Amino acid sequence: MDLSNETFYLDNLKPEDAPSLNQLMIRNARHFQQYLPKTLSQNLSENASKSYIKNKSEAFKNKTEFTFAIKEKDTNNIAGLVILKNLDWNTKQGEFAYCLGSKYSGNGWMSKSVKATKDYAFNELGLEKLQVIIHHSNTDSINVAKRSGFTWIKTLKKEFVSGKAVLDMELYEIQKNDI
Repeated sequence: MDLSNETFYLDNLKPEDAPSLNQLMIRNARHFQQYLPKTLSQNLSENASKSYIKNKSEAFKNKTEFTFAIKEKDTNNIAGLVILKNLDWNTKQGEFAYCLGSKYSGNGWMSKSVKATKDYAFNELGLEKLQVIIHHSNTDSINVAKRSGFTWIKTLKKEFVSGKAVLDMELYEIQKNDI
């Protein structure tokens, strides 16, 4: 996949990204805890981030999950992640998860990254339907999904466990023939 402009680019995670990934997670822990707790919990130390990257690289090779780093061009620091997960090759369906450090928000990086990954999923991987499951309070993520062509489908009752709370989530989808 190729997305690069004057300020950022998408790249596969590499072992040398562990310090940067860990710093992204720690600096944005409060926000990520609410919306991406599993990813955060797997990156609470530099060694944990090394293991996370190793696991994600294996998943990429095995085509079970595709994780891309959004990197700042000047520093090569990780600004965020775009994850294509829950792949079902029989139904040709996948689900997005994404996060961006607060320092980088408001510049369109996430929308451009999701659009590029969406195109990759449809055109390179042969998927036909993509989903994003978002809590209604995560308006930034909802806006990214809408700008990327996803449409609200329905509320999923008791879909997500966050600590002791069981939350309803919103399902957004896009199909290849919609674009």
